[in-house]
Amino acid sequence: MADALETRAATAASPAEVVRRPTVPPRWLKWTAVFGPAFVVSMAYVDPGNFATNTAAGARYGYLLLWVIAAANVVAMFVQYLSCKLGTATGRSMPELCRERCPRTVNAFLWLQAEAVAIATDLAELIGGAIALNLLFGVPLLPGVLITAAIALLLLLLAPQGRHRFETVLAGLLLVILAGFLYQAWQAGPTADAATGLVPRFDGGDSLLLATGIIGATVMPHVVYLHSALTRHHSRHDGQARVRRTALRRGRREIVVALAFAGAANMAMLVVAAAAFQHATAGVDTLHDAHAGLRAALGPGVATAFALALLASGLASSSVGTYAGQIIMEGFLRRRIPLALRRAATLVPAMGLLLAGLEPTRALVLSQVALSFGIPFALIPLIYFTSRRSLMGPLVNRPLTTVLATLAAALISGLNLFLLAQPLLT
Repeated sequence: MADALETRAATAASPAEVVRRPTVPPRWLKWTAVFGPAFVVSMAYVDPGNFATNTAAGARYGYLLLWVIAAANVVAMFVQYLSCKLGTATGRSMPELCRERCPRTVNAFLWLQAEAVAIATDLAELIGGAIALNLLFGVPLLPGVLITAAIALLLLLLAPQGRHRFETVLAGLLLVILAGFLYQAWQAGPTADAATGLVPRFDGGDSLLLATGIIGATVMPHVVYLHSALTRHHSRHDGQARVRRTALRRGRREIVVALAFAGAANMAMLVVAAAAFQHATAGVDTLHDAHAGLRAALGPGVATAFALALLASGLASSSVGTYAGQIIMEGFLRRRIPLALRRAATLVPAMGLLLAGLEPTRALVLSQVALSFGIPFALIPLIYFTSRRSLMGPLVNRPLTTVLATLAAALISGLNLFLLAQPLLT
């Protein structure tokens, strides 16, 4: 009997068994494998600027602009797919390709406007995080900006060396935001009128301005640059087109899932504002107003869920914005600065606007309008590069893909030109 027990113990502890067991990941860890670059990108689509524009749109116009969010989200999926394809096919980010293939003056202009986009992005995200800390804990806005920047920098320590951990953490924060707004929508009880918001229409120039802000907050230029960098490792299999096609199909599925979550959160933001404030007698012009209105209309639980979702958004999207800024500088200029230095530099505009007394939510909305003006300068090079067979090989755009992408870029550009001309026409 003793000999049998010793034999069984030796077998259980054999080296082969010890080696095999760690290769089987826990069941929960297997689920994290679906969290990839698209989930990093998706955080930019639910940044605090979305909170400001979507809440303002719902409070002022009810469900009127719901169709804008839905359409912009479909366009975002399409654009991010092209960016993913560019990195997968070429092994280079879009800023790197601009540096290699564009004239020096064009490259310099594209870099400057991309940096301006990154600054506008950081402005929205840092101020949004500060507002959330103020709503939850009463932290003043200026210290809140510093706290948001510091926590976002800590998140960046997970990337790129531990990029999968970074992707998983951001995917978790996206789910926090989505769960928070689904809970709010359930408590708000949207009416059947919500379906009418899917019919395309506007109601005056101010609704058009908000629609442009929604587009700027949904189709984010800085993550067009970033996504191509996050997927460029797929092209390491030189000559293996089949491997790259498989990677691209996986990336496409991931984009659809991640941005569907982000789109659902954005639509829920507008639906909650429309349902909660449709009979409000006072205006809902700021995120502080929205928080107070939700507390009064639906209770403290909904208001807390709103603030927590805003905090998760500010922290995660701020780290993504800084990461994208690093990719932009590295690609366009072949220069790299420490992330801490970049993070410190991007604090200046946010703190400057707060010190100047600009209302924070107004700054958020204007930053999203500024982002929409950067979209064409990201889309035009993207369309050009992905339509070049000499660059893309078998993953080159089909003619219909190029036509659709061109129409999307023309539509957004035309909307921006209309906004510029509107003051002259009135």
